[in-house]
Amino acid sequence: MKKRKFMLLLVFLAILILLQVNYFTSMDRETSYYHLSDLGGVYNSSFENLDFSNEISGRIISGLQTVENQPPDISVEDLIVQTSQVQLTGYSNKLLSWGISRRPNHMIPGADPGAPELLEKYNGFYLGDTSKKEIYLTFDEGYENGYTPKILDTLKKNKVKAVFFITGPYLKQHQDLVRRMVEEGHVVGNHTVNHPSLPSLTDEQIEEEVLGLERAFREKFGKSMRFLRPPRGEYSERTLALTSKLGYENMFWSFAYDDWYRDKIRGADYAYKIVMDNLHNGAIILLHAVSKDNADALDMIIQGARERGYSFGDIELYRDSIGK
Repeated sequence: MKKRKFMLLLVFLAILILLQVNYFTSMDRETSYYHLSDLGGVYNSSFENLDFSNEISGRIISGLQTVENQPPDISVEDLIVQTSQVQLTGYSNKLLSWGISRRPNHMIPGADPGAPELLEKYNGFYLGDTSKKEIYLTFDEGYENGYTPKILDTLKKNKVKAVFFITGPYLKQHQDLVRRMVEEGHVVGNHTVNHPSLPSLTDEQIEEEVLGLERAFREKFGKSMRFLRPPRGEYSERTLALTSKLGYENMFWSFAYDDWYRDKIRGADYAYKIVMDNLHNGAIILLHAVSKDNADALDMIIQGARERGYSFGDIELYRDSIGK
């Protein structure tokens, strides 16, 4: 009798495991909205709980050298979440940090060895159309520093569309600005609710961070989110796979600079020059909207790029054109 009960227990546990595996291998954003344990996450979020001290990895290298695919002073083992839920996905959770190496003469920057192939495998990307002089503006909107209205005015004046990546507190507290983004034809992307390092989270937590924000955005504006920018540029094969299954395209970048420090004001000319020096075909340009330099330089950047023969593309149209 005891042996029979033990066998029944094993069968029951096996069924539970199979059900979990089936859930994580078949989930998509439509069905997963209703599995979230915290549907009010966006409205309970706060800027005080977001960590922007290391906004992106900062691994921006000049020249032709390569970079190691791991951020400094971070233990990968410490960030691997040891739960059965993570183990069930079957994907590597090694912490990777997006890095690019700048190249002279407007050549396309180099990425970490193997990183472009990994992104492609899970429908991620960091470049647009490299066959022509087309570039794409993206802005990270972790929080508001008073410059977004000027950025939107400049984009409208110059008839340029951009992608704005927002967080939960941003959507909660600045719906007027998000509404402007939507109504003026820009793409609003997902920067998660609380701006965490995604490899440090369980599968369920990633789902809540990503779909929780999209659900609130859809409730307000009736639109879905297509692109995800992993906070701090930190990702793993597991996070790429999970977010791809949720229908997202992870959008990284081919140009960025250390513009996220509010107290590091170097002037519009500095921002203009560093962007001009690094223009290249298919460039996805990451600018932080908290930067006064970026806001003041944006009109010059748009005019300067056009004078050099570049046009500003629509990243959605490009991704649609290649069947992504």
